[in-house]
Amino acid sequence: MKNKIPLFVLLTVFIVFTGACSPFAPKSRTGLEAELPAQFSLFSSEKTTGEQSGRWWENFNDPELNELIEDALSGNFSIKEARARLMQAKALSAKAGADRFPDLNFNAGTTQGRQRTDTSINTSTKGIENYSFGLSSAYEIDLWGKIRSEQEAVRLDEEAVKEDLSTAAMTLAAAVAKDWADIIAQRMQKKLLEKQLKTNQTYLKLIELRFDKGLVSALDVFQQRQTVEKVRAQIPKAEEQEILLMHDLALLLGRLPKSSLKITRTKLPVFDNIPLSGLPAELLIYRPDVRASALRLMASDWKVSAAKAARLPAVKLTGNASMGANDLDLIFDNWILSLAGNLTAPIFDANRRKAEVERTLAKSDESLWAYRRTVYTAVKEVEDALISEKKQREHINALEKEKKAAALALDEAIAHYRKGVSDYLPVLTHNLSVQGLERDLITQENILINRRISLYRALGGAWNYNSSIKFF
Repeated sequence: MKNKIPLFVLLTVFIVFTGACSPFAPKSRTGLEAELPAQFSLFSSEKTTGEQSGRWWENFNDPELNELIEDALSGNFSIKEARARLMQAKALSAKAGADRFPDLNFNAGTTQGRQRTDTSINTSTKGIENYSFGLSSAYEIDLWGKIRSEQEAVRLDEEAVKEDLSTAAMTLAAAVAKDWADIIAQRMQKKLLEKQLKTNQTYLKLIELRFDKGLVSALDVFQQRQTVEKVRAQIPKAEEQEILLMHDLALLLGRLPKSSLKITRTKLPVFDNIPLSGLPAELLIYRPDVRASALRLMASDWKVSAAKAARLPAVKLTGNASMGANDLDLIFDNWILSLAGNLTAPIFDANRRKAEVERTLAKSDESLWAYRRTVYTAVKEVEDALISEKKQREHINALEKEKKAAALALDEAIAHYRKGVSDYLPVLTHNLSVQGLERDLITQENILINRRISLYRALGGAWNYNSSIKFF
């Protein structure tokens, strides 16, 4: 007996230490970086708009925009939902980690009853009382790393949910910035329309004076009145769009639609060159959605490890310590201590465990292709944003030249009209062209701002990678 106890202890220690290893631990995945292009098509090596970081909106140099985005990051409902999902993931991770430690349960009980005995001599009844309490514990030795694999998978899922929160915040910041720019653009459109309305009303008065003197026909008056009303009709639409955008922005901030928002800027921000784009491989670090997809891929690999380990034998240790007696004052005099070890090994389960391995392998493949799609999509979004901003600048430059040429043509048409060389139609045509180009330029400049915001969002920045960003 003396020789068996040390052997049992050594065997237990050996099992515990071997449980720390994971023979099915997944291998690290590498090689995707090599598949990415060396640089973007419009690679920029010079920083012209400041450091690329998570707080990219500060490059617009507008304190009101900074305040709006900070308020949105703390008050937006989608952010709060994502934060709640993160809390759930943290709880699941803590729950999975508890499986690596023995549990300890306390139990206590009492039994009250009466026993009746009938004999040929007499009948007797006596009371029965039983009292007991004790401790019980169970622990599964992680021989093949199954429990560790499950815990690692849940931990990685938690990290992925945290990156989802960063992705939601990144998307929210872009949405707030776009609404902010759109509101400013609509106010500029309204102001321009009011200016154009006054200009057209001035033209109308001059034409009416010439008509009164018999110098022009009634058609010229009617045509100019139509132009005045056409411009006047567009003002309510500009006001409507501004109000709707304010409602949308208020909702992004977690406020009611009629909430007061401070936007006093009267002009869209102006910037020059494209910011530092970095390298495609850096998106694997700076894009939170890419990081989340990578974490889910790693988690799926650990789930495969857990499924494989579940097909092998398992060792479970149980221990009980209990005390009990018929009389409460004797309960500490009677006690039992037991320790048991159980070995369970699957023999026949109708291929249930094998099917689970195959399912987790297929899920891992799904996660792999989802990760590749996410990475490729991130590269595409940056490429799209870069080329869109470049071509939008070229388009605006061409529009400015067209507007300059149209303004010169308008001046010439007015001169010919005053001399009586031509009728009013050329003046009307060129005036409508100039005013249309003025409004279109505001729209296109706003589109350029939106292109820059899309570029910042596509580059990712230091979301959840830079300690200066705190929103959860």
